[in-house]
Amino acid sequence: MLKPFYQNELIEAGCDEAGRGCLAGPVFAAAVILPEGYSNELLNDSKKLNIKQRNSLRIEIEKNALAWSVASVSNITIDEINILQASFLAMHKAIEGLSVNPQFLIIDGNRFKPYKNTEHKCIIKGDGIYASIAAASILAKTHRDEYMEKIHYKFPLYGWIKNKGYATELHRKAIALNGISPHHRKSFNLNEQLKLKFG
Repeated sequence: MLKPFYQNELIEAGCDEAGRGCLAGPVFAAAVILPEGYSNELLNDSKKLNIKQRNSLRIEIEKNALAWSVASVSNITIDEINILQASFLAMHKAIEGLSVNPQFLIIDGNRFKPYKNTEHKCIIKGDGIYASIAAASILAKTHRDEYMEKIHYKFPLYGWIKNKGYATELHRKAIALNGISPHHRKSFNLNEQLKLKFG
């Protein structure tokens, strides 16, 4: 069972992102404030869940959270400011969109750009430790997957309905044969981006 909160005195929001290591599409982030006493045995890091579990939990989280918000930053902006800064920006936008103001933030990963004057704590692999970060990871992942499935039909050559923009063999071959789409990250160097430890 995941831990409910990092601390109990302040209103706490968990934050996570999805799509940092992709060749195409936006990076998404979510922020979630869970009510006191909330628990769900299935709740876990989104990467440890199957599609059916993630989609079921998304409905559950959106229904029962005190507040939740999802935001994205486009591939164009990613190219302009780099993926790490774009991840921070997406998180800031998600936090800004919360209907309840958080007083404390717990962030999945080891790096974060402070949001206004709100205290925060970075937690490596936090999506497998704290419920609100796990909930944020599920919302970020499911909303991003849904977006990639929609744009897949305009650019079906790249197989986004399955790979969601990640660098699968099919996706790389499609780029080699057809070039890039308007949704690809032109500046993206997979090896360099993954050196930026974040989560």
